Amino acid sequence: MSQNLSNNAIIYATLALNSEIALQQEYLESSEVPEDERENEEEILEDLQQAFMEFVDLYKIRCKSDKELPDIDELLNSQL
Repeated sequence: MSQNLSNNAIIYATLALNSEIALQQEYLESSEVPEDERENEEEILEDLQQAFMEFVDLYKIRCKSDKELPDIDELLNSQL
């Protein structure tokens, strides 16, 4: 799979997942989550975090072969 994804696809997926994690965490911290849905919403957060870490790992591998890519910390702190 990693050979089929462009650097841009990995970057955008990583940034999108990072944003979704923040939104999901904010939602879980709010009083808006019905109690009967809390467990499901927490599982969604865990899935998002797992996917994010997989893309971060993939991005770090790409960084080793493409020295023009920004460091992961720089990428996550940038404004696109």
